[in-house]
Amino acid sequence: MEKSLINILERVRELFYKYGVRSVSMDDICQDLGMSKKNLNLYATSKKELVTKLLELERQNFEIIFDQYNFEGVNAVDILLIVSREIGERFRDVTPSLTFDLNKYYPEIYHKHIDDRIEFIFEKIKINIQKGIAQGMYRDDLSIELVARLYIRRLIDLHNPEFFPADKFSFQTLFDVMFDNFIRGIANQNGIEYYERQKRKLNLNKFA
Repeated sequence: MEKSLINILERVRELFYKYGVRSVSMDDICQDLGMSKKNLNLYATSKKELVTKLLELERQNFEIIFDQYNFEGVNAVDILLIVSREIGERFRDVTPSLTFDLNKYYPEIYHKHIDDRIEFIFEKIKINIQKGIAQGMYRDDLSIELVARLYIRRLIDLHNPEFFPADKFSFQTLFDVMFDNFIRGIANQNGIEYYERQKRKLNLNKFA
């Protein structure tokens, strides 16, 4: 995705966060960007197309984490910590209210986005659980597919604004607590002790 389009989408995301998806028009976007509609149409001809490309960028920003790091031979706990840190930095502005708006006004696009993202995460978390068991970090009595599915279910629930109101819980807070509970649930004693050491080493007291 070219840099100029990424810059536009990042600004569109900010407008959606601030005013809500429904309230922001193409004219509003043009005015905010200082760009004519003709020029904006070179990148997207409708708000629906902008939403589609914005969600594509969100998936790209998540999947690129696994391209930037070589996780071969890395401790499974460290992999989860690294991914968690990157998610926190890249998605700190995500709120349940935004995902609610996207689901409400663009359900087909949003559901396709979620399905694609779930498929990617599901495969990665299964690989991580297998690795953690083999490394002696996770419990060896885990059902890998069941635990992976439960993890996905928790991720989906984080975006439910009725259960997690945006004015009470940020995505970062929700994800941090969910992550901490998840890793404590799958790790054996060696894994938990390693996790605690790494938290102190990385100064991740936010999980405490």
